Amino acid sequence: MSRVKAPPPAFAHMQDRPGRWKLLLRKQRELLRPAIIGGVVVGVLLVGSIVVQAIGRGASFSERVADTTGRLGFTVQAIRIEGRQKTPEAMVRAALGVSTGDPILGFSLADARARLESITWVQSATVERRLPGVIVVQLVERRPFAVWQNEGKFALVDRDGGIVADSDVAVFAGQLPLVVGIGAPKAAAALLELLAAQPEVQAHLVAAVRVGDRRWNLRMNNGADVMLPEGAEAAALAKLAGLQASHALLDRPLAVIDLRLPDRLVVRPAGEAPRTPARKPA
Repeated sequence: MSRVKAPPPAFAHMQDRPGRWKLLLRKQRELLRPAIIGGVVVGVLLVGSIVVQAIGRGASFSERVADTTGRLGFTVQAIRIEGRQKTPEAMVRAALGVSTGDPILGFSLADARARLESITWVQSATVERRLPGVIVVQLVERRPFAVWQNEGKFALVDRDGGIVADSDVAVFAGQLPLVVGIGAPKAAAALLELLAAQPEVQAHLVAAVRVGDRRWNLRMNNGADVMLPEGAEAAALAKLAGLQASHALLDRPLAVIDLRLPDRLVVRPAGEAPRTPARKPA
């Protein structure tokens, strides 16, 4: 019996390789695949554009797209508002400018966000479309930092001095510090941080009054006005805290505690007429 010999390894490898024409055809298919996909996409877009122009209603193409997709079922089914605590919900929905049943592609996300961020309570907002029918609004609200009184009117202000709201201020009475006068909101954060470092003084504070938009008077619960120097509040408050610890100064019936001069302390008891100082502090 004759044996059939196996081909040499090199020859067997050549038999496993595809032919030259097969390689060329495979390469052509790889080159044509993106073109075919692109052609399909262009065709779909072209057909879609024709459909939109044929059945869509609206003055612009975007309005026709919104109307057409709305007819196909892409409408707002739910609106989720996250992060809202103080901002009135009705105000948020009005600023959003879209309601359930409206075409979900029929409004501008950027315009809606700008309207939301124009609400005084809102620090920042994001608006998302989650197809086919959900809109998600995420709010970051301003945090009231103090109550501001000026010319008999009250408003809530944030840490940067921006007005948060001028209604329902009474809800925060007793919860937030009271600052008074022109320029008080912008300068309040620095002063209140210094007061937080002197809790024995802060505990007696009723209001911080801005004087000439350059320095502060502190109205205390014993009726005294503590007059602080401009630009040297930290040292004056530390001195006042020491006097409270050693002499209970803020528990006495005083009208004025003048700390504007670093080398002297002027105290006027309650009911005593003010005297003309020999040297008037700046």
